[in-house]
Amino acid sequence: MDYSFDDYLRLNKLRVNSTLEQNIGSFESPYSNGDSSAYLGKLRQAIEYSLLNGGKRIRPVLVYAAAEAIDPKLRYRTSGTADEHTVAETENLDAIATAVEMLHTYSLIHDDLPAMDDDDLRRGQATCHKAFDEATAILAGDALHSRAFEILTELRHCPSKTQLKLLSTLAKAAGPRGMVGGQAIDLAAVNKGIDIQQLETLHQLKTGALIRAAVAMGAIYGQANPEQLQSLDSYAQAIGLAFQVQDDILDIEGDTDTLGKTQGADIALNKPTYPSLLGLENARAKAQELHTQAIVSLAGLGESARPLRDLSAYIISRNR
Repeated sequence: MDYSFDDYLRLNKLRVNSTLEQNIGSFESPYSNGDSSAYLGKLRQAIEYSLLNGGKRIRPVLVYAAAEAIDPKLRYRTSGTADEHTVAETENLDAIATAVEMLHTYSLIHDDLPAMDDDDLRRGQATCHKAFDEATAILAGDALHSRAFEILTELRHCPSKTQLKLLSTLAKAAGPRGMVGGQAIDLAAVNKGIDIQQLETLHQLKTGALIRAAVAMGAIYGQANPEQLQSLDSYAQAIGLAFQVQDDILDIEGDTDTLGKTQGADIALNKPTYPSLLGLENARAKAQELHTQAIVSLAGLGESARPLRDLSAYIISRNR
């Protein structure tokens, strides 16, 4: 197939960004009138500020790539005619990718709060609670969290069994067996010694859970069989951990302008990281090892899984 990874990444980022912009209107209250409109307008501004301020969009792109790996017909096409069913499939994948990115953005807003990681910078601009206020940031995160699940109930021509699997997968990734659990461990680990296994558990939950969910949701929509789901989950576990290893490396080697967030923040908070436990060179080797594991996991999938392979390489070579 005619393929360039840079073009693939750009096109799918445009897809999800367009759908995110279209969804901003869904945060308007039907009762926005009178004195209440100013307050609701501020909430919408905070949501738009956090949701549309850039970002790598790796998680939603993983949704697209996983779906295409299972069913190549789900690959997005920019030309040609499409019947109603094809249009619905494209819109459904956009909705799933959007739900994943909304949940991701909610987690970033809440992780940045003073009671959590207390960060001042996110994606190159002031964090939501700094740009607005803490209460508005909490509510913006809450709104994105709930809207993500609402979107999954609105899919067209999608079997109810598939919708339930999608909802369950995202809910598990968001909760105590996913991001919330990982954040709790992360907070408890500050200024305390943990071993490499405990660190992996932390990041498999805090960072890896939503990455695994993104891959699984794309595969579920593509009607993957159990063997394919297992292969893709092994891939997702590997890249989820690799993503965090690279983040830890960039916290040392990157710069604030490129990263879009404060360089050295983890060091300043005395958080356990892969370089702090393994050393910088061994952390780099760990990232490469995880990339290799991810590629091996895709051995049973053909050319249609090429974007997933390229995404794994991108994750460990990125500079932000």
